[in-house]
Amino acid sequence: MTLKFENLRWDGLLQRPNARHEVADFGEFHTGKSVLVTGAGGSIGSALAQALFALGPRSLVLLDSSEQNLFSIHTQLSELPGTGRHEPILGSVADERCLGHIFERFKPEIIYHAAALKHVPLMEMNPFAAVQNNVFGTLTLAMTARRFRADRLVMISTDKAVNPHSIMGASKRLAELVLLTLGGAGTCMGSIRLGNVLGSEGSVVPLFLEQIDRGGPVTVTHPEVERYFLSMEETVSCILRAAVSGRLDSGICFPDMGEPIKIVDLARCLIEKASADCISIKYTGLRPGDKLHEEFVSDRENLSREQVNGLYRVQSPRLAEAELADGIAELYAAVGELNLAKLLATLTRLVPEYQPSAYLGSQVALAAAT
Repeated sequence: MTLKFENLRWDGLLQRPNARHEVADFGEFHTGKSVLVTGAGGSIGSALAQALFALGPRSLVLLDSSEQNLFSIHTQLSELPGTGRHEPILGSVADERCLGHIFERFKPEIIYHAAALKHVPLMEMNPFAAVQNNVFGTLTLAMTARRFRADRLVMISTDKAVNPHSIMGASKRLAELVLLTLGGAGTCMGSIRLGNVLGSEGSVVPLFLEQIDRGGPVTVTHPEVERYFLSMEETVSCILRAAVSGRLDSGICFPDMGEPIKIVDLARCLIEKASADCISIKYTGLRPGDKLHEEFVSDRENLSREQVNGLYRVQSPRLAEAELADGIAELYAAVGELNLAKLLATLTRLVPEYQPSAYLGSQVALAAAT
């Protein structure tokens, strides 16, 4: 039996309070405004763009560095009814000239920042690219938004930014700190931390479905590894709620994620739904940067116990603007020199809870020996 993701139901697997809203509930906040979505061709970005298009913004700017992804979301929106104007722009969030052109032409008032390099093991092998996109890109976007006095910038962050063991998580944590430092009365900047999104590009469910379709085995890194999951519908609702909610004003928030799910239980669930009892599960071992368990608040942060609209607010340490500027300058130098030791030293100073993986430690040692 071949399973299609769109036909799957997650009843009994995702168990949490239903705090979702209809997308139309957010119309008043977006209607008639200029909205920018970065990473608009990705899984979350494209779902967000489709929801926003239906809300009637004055202009919807779609920025993506992937030609194919941008073409896909542009084509999808072009086939939808309505008069909403959307503009596909091929470019990088780290390109200051590109962003300047966008802000001068469209004057976006609301920015959803979904552009990120997110694959943990791949980023361990490409640490300079992770910092270039996730940190420098966020900084460039934030500085441009502040210069043009945009109203609000919302970044989609990740639970992997909490006590990070990966360069991806550390880069997203520093991106959070960038927004905490630069956000203020002129432009509200904040982040929403999310868990894994079911069915997103490169995520575990599509991988498992491919493995089942091939006859197995289904590969799981460790029998105890677990993750928090959201459906795409919940994800879009959470992001829009964060944007209109005071829970995000120049800070960090996250939704009620319920209980984490063991990845092996997810694998067994899909095998059962496919009526493929003959397919085995193979444990492959944790990959560089992987953690057994994810979390949403670090020991250096405080959690507001009051939940508003299904969102919790996190009080997080901030960097002084001068400290951030010095750290960013050092990171630029490290990336320019391809100096991994300097890159990690700077990251661990700015994000002291970051614990670099043994893999990156071995790469530093290897570079020093050559």
